[in-house]
Amino acid sequence: MERVGRKPRKPTPPGLRAGPDDRVGPAAPHSGSPAGAAALGAAVHAVAGRINALRLPRGIGYIGTALLFIATGTYGVIVGGHVPALATAIQDGADAGARAAGFGLTTVAITGRKYLSEAEIRHAAGIGPGTSVLFFDAAASREGLLTIPWIAEAQVRKLYPDRVDIEIVEREAFALWQLKGKVQVIAEDGTVIAPGEAAPRTGMPLVVGVGADKRAKSIVALLARFPDIAAQTHAAVLVAERRWNLRMKNGLDVRLPELDPAAALAELVALDREKKLLSRDLVAIDLRLKDRVTVRLSDAAAKAREDASKTKTVKRKGSET
Repeated sequence: MERVGRKPRKPTPPGLRAGPDDRVGPAAPHSGSPAGAAALGAAVHAVAGRINALRLPRGIGYIGTALLFIATGTYGVIVGGHVPALATAIQDGADAGARAAGFGLTTVAITGRKYLSEAEIRHAAGIGPGTSVLFFDAAASREGLLTIPWIAEAQVRKLYPDRVDIEIVEREAFALWQLKGKVQVIAEDGTVIAPGEAAPRTGMPLVVGVGADKRAKSIVALLARFPDIAAQTHAAVLVAERRWNLRMKNGLDVRLPELDPAAALAELVALDREKKLLSRDLVAIDLRLKDRVTVRLSDAAAKAREDASKTKTVKRKGSET
């Protein structure tokens, strides 16, 4: 019996296959079939033909090999940490060529030198026996000079074909700064410029303590107003980065106030003239209070005073009896 409501499907012609949506197309040849092998061979042949059609320059293989060796060598230099040595070798080669062309450095004129040696300046400026003017970097040379603490300013000029002029401004040694037992030479602004043993002169002011390097200028200027006190001062010690104690050459400590230390020193000068206070057997003189001066006797002086007091008491009792 024939079903009603659905048309009978037409038979698929040979060589065609039905798709999922009833669309049909030519059947693809199976790769294992003779037709599939022929199609694959044709595709390979076409690709090979296109490659052969490309005309590469002659020697491209040698160039590629050379580039491979260069890349490998560069990688080895970087990984092995040989970049500075390579740069030095290139610089030496360039300088050698420049010298051969008449640009060798034969004259180095240095002005402004006072404390530093010529050898120190040439080394910091990057000048060696093989330097050429042509490849000399004046800007880098100036930066090298400024790394020396003694040098505050520097100018470097190249004069072709064979001369370099260097002009420097050196810092002046201002005082000695002691911190944790280490003594160093400082400039007026507190810049450390040399170890203590390299001090250019004797008798330089000595400041001690944290922050004393940056405040040395103020205490030196203050002591300069009182030359009698300055002559007897061994060191100025900054206490808690707030106020100064003066350590005198005889071991006496003079404690200055945080505010108006000049007035305290003026009073000390007056007391010393009247009572020879700085010459007495004292341990400390405290000037921190405006309305009084406190002194501390040494142990020997305190015992002598105590003995003297006892002697006076005994004499007084004896006279009463």
